[in-house]
Amino acid sequence: MSRVLPWIGQIVIYAMFGSLIGYFSSHPSYNHFPAEQSLVKLSFAHGAKRKGGCHKRTREELQKLAPNMRAPMLCPRERLPVYVELSLDGNLIYHASLPPAGLSHDGPSRVYVRLPVPPGSHTLTARLRDTDRTSGFDYERTETRVLKPAQSLAIDFRADIGGFVFE
Repeated sequence: MSRVLPWIGQIVIYAMFGSLIGYFSSHPSYNHFPAEQSLVKLSFAHGAKRKGGCHKRTREELQKLAPNMRAPMLCPRERLPVYVELSLDGNLIYHASLPPAGLSHDGPSRVYVRLPVPPGSHTLTARLRDTDRTSGFDYERTETRVLKPAQSLAIDFRADIGGFVFE
């Protein structure tokens, strides 16, 4: 009898622990996003143009360098920040100057934002500047989309195919 009590106690403890895990796996309920809203996600990684221009080295400069370091062009590693704007029906809902990643500031600028919007027909305008110009944009795209409740619209940027992609 003395050997049976520890086994029964252990079964009771395991049953209580399993019940607790079972309860908290479904309660309290959690909604990741309200069902009556739509979601616009802006997400991309893009490397802007290099900061400053490339410099062609002279013969004298090349002779001073070791033979394995004699690249004819000297281009800086650091990139410019990427400036991005997103407008919904003419109202600016997101804007940021995204610094380049990396210790030498030579990596791509990254963004991931989730913006809740009311469902319905909306005109979205995405703009991006990745050069050293002070005004205007290098890429711009406007689309009108009908967003349903709980629908998600992803906006990506791909310079190789011409700019913004609305999916």
